[in-house]
Amino acid sequence: MRVIVAKGSGFCFGVKRALKIVEKALAKRKGPFYSLGPLIHNPQVVERLSRKGLKVINNLTGIKEGAFVIRSHGLPITTIELAKERGLKIIDTTCPYVKRAQERAKELEARGYQLVIVGDRGHPEVKSMASEKSIVLQRPSQVEKVRSYPRMGVVAQTTQSLENFKEIVKRLRSKAKELKVYATICNAVSRQQRSTRELAREADLVLVVGGRNSANTKRLFQISKGLTKAHHIEKASEIDKRWLRDKEIVGISAGASTPKWLIDEVVRKVAAYGN
Repeated sequence: MRVIVAKGSGFCFGVKRALKIVEKALAKRKGPFYSLGPLIHNPQVVERLSRKGLKVINNLTGIKEGAFVIRSHGLPITTIELAKERGLKIIDTTCPYVKRAQERAKELEARGYQLVIVGDRGHPEVKSMASEKSIVLQRPSQVEKVRSYPRMGVVAQTTQSLENFKEIVKRLRSKAKELKVYATICNAVSRQQRSTRELAREADLVLVVGGRNSANTKRLFQISKGLTKAHHIEKASEIDKRWLRDKEIVGISAGASTPKWLIDEVVRKVAAYGN
């Protein structure tokens, strides 16, 4: 059995940056430290940070002191302003690519364009960009229900599939006299999707490693299972030996929030089963 890991698997630049910022702050122990939602979408990493002192909260109720971490996916400006009003120290780990998408969205609305965000409606990154008037589209079929506007501006959740984004933009062209498009998809995510697609075409089985709440990991799984047998797992202990029966090439891909140590554990377990 051959085990092949897709190029670019694991932590992206934005995740590495967020972890470096938070771990440096935690080491100084000037807390307490709070994160509104998980810093990144990986339960194992979040648990490790929790043991170091980063507490994940669902809202700011009762939080009156300490450090408030803006997670890598970003937060709505109203939430950040509320944290500032309470006198909390702000530690901003928003991914620069997410911040760029936020700025583009804000710019389009300020210039009078009807904002359209291509992304997952409930995803924190999309929530950080959206306003009351913006439209969120996840699938091309949803464009049919969008009414026409004189001017329309489009941005993307940074972990979106480029193909999905292009198809939605194509269909939106009939909905506006002027369509302004910013392809705010992260290049690293696009490369990761391409390498996973190439791997899935070669492998008999692909194991996609990452949090079940990770949008980009789920997208890698969708790509893989469209081309070969695939399973989405969070850790090595979830592997069923029967999946590997009669498989000559097993591919492993991982989301942008998946640490190398989790990928390595999966590789070792697959290799052990294959011997």
